[in-house]
Amino acid sequence: MHIPDYAYVLIRSALPNIPTSRQVGALDCCFCDQPFEDRPAVPLGPTPDSGLFGCRPCLTRLVARARRGRDAELTQDAERIRSASVAWLSTRERHLARLDSARQAAEAVTGLARDDDTKPLQVAWLLVSLESAYAWIPEAPEPPTSAERENSDLKDEAFRLDLAMITAREAVAERLTYHLINEAQPAEPEMCEELECPEDCSGRHDFSDIDCGPDAVFEDLARLGITVEKPEPEPLPPALTAFAGGVDAGEKHSPLPDIEEQALVVLAHFGIDADDTDALVSAAAAGLVTDAWREGPLDVIHAAEDGPSDGEIFAQSIDLYRRARAALVAARDDGPEMLLAFSAVASDVNLPWAGGSRFALRTVSEPVAEFVQHVDDRVWFTAEVMREQGWRAGLLHRATSAAFKVPTHFGMPGWPGAVASAMERLAVLDRTGAPEPLTDLAAVEAALLEAPDRLGAEALDWISHHALLD
Repeated sequence: MHIPDYAYVLIRSALPNIPTSRQVGALDCCFCDQPFEDRPAVPLGPTPDSGLFGCRPCLTRLVARARRGRDAELTQDAERIRSASVAWLSTRERHLARLDSARQAAEAVTGLARDDDTKPLQVAWLLVSLESAYAWIPEAPEPPTSAERENSDLKDEAFRLDLAMITAREAVAERLTYHLINEAQPAEPEMCEELECPEDCSGRHDFSDIDCGPDAVFEDLARLGITVEKPEPEPLPPALTAFAGGVDAGEKHSPLPDIEEQALVVLAHFGIDADDTDALVSAAAAGLVTDAWREGPLDVIHAAEDGPSDGEIFAQSIDLYRRARAALVAARDDGPEMLLAFSAVASDVNLPWAGGSRFALRTVSEPVAEFVQHVDDRVWFTAEVMREQGWRAGLLHRATSAAFKVPTHFGMPGWPGAVASAMERLAVLDRTGAPEPLTDLAAVEAALLEAPDRLGAEALDWISHHALLD
């Protein structure tokens, strides 16, 4: 007779403590103490021929009892596991919801910190309350032993929260840092004309980005008594190394020989009077924006799924044109280094773009390092031309580029004609659903002629979509 393993414990517990000689001699059943007579005796060990023996009916009864006990225990275990699983899922979902709420709060604080409409003190208190909420999040709950131990949801959500907190802290720190710096800045009314400030400007020109270079922090710390060894400077690019090595001492290098003679012919052909300084600066500003910012890597960023729209690029190019013009004017008296003011804004990855856009280069999925380097290289070349051949040569170089590439862009002589043609087409176009700024045609024309970004990125995107200025 087969006795299953789960029945052995119950059978052993039913054995008599002091068996009789007849039970040991395999004459009587050790359970019911009835003689076997002609019934088979089932050996219970320790060997088939010695120990105790039981009859089949008694062993069948005990095995059935053991089976019932085992099944009841399995049912209880399953119920206990199910209850523990239900409780664990509820606990897990509550913790995930808590992490998700904190992450959404961190992302909201980041957005508000970058929004100029939020006051700095509000930003500071938002960070304090966010840090408090973060500190109150309990440790991740442990699953019961019956549950699957490998569960990545809690770790993944905690990781996303940590990233959101880091981003929020960085945004708040940057906002408050520049707030303190700007609060300490003295008013400089003399800069208003150069920066083309509006009439109601207070003379305070706040910073939104400051690049001190790679070594300033070490010098600042040294002044406070803390010495940190500077890293070795990066080697010059091969092109610059060759340029530096190819110029003998005392020899004047001319990046663009004959620029004066050649540029005059080109500019005259496109209707730009090179002797009109204001017109030359305007054309050079349009050329600098086109060569340094609009061409090249920006096309890849524009084509990205999360890249800027045509209207956002249009509005930002107008804003950069004004900055380029101001930087070029400043370079006449203060040197080519003034062009760095344009470069800093044009390559700023954190700066929201003009025309009411919320787009910033840091938000795009495409890498922007090549774009930043492209801007720096083109501005550097213009500054180098000015150093070697004079301020006018730098203007002629970029103005000639604009004459070839963008003769009808804002700031160029062909712009008023392009606007007039666009207004004729706009007047007969169905503007149902068009952005509200395009309702008043007279105001649209004035804005296009004076400051197109005033219309807003959405309206400029509508204009670009309908190819009115092509």
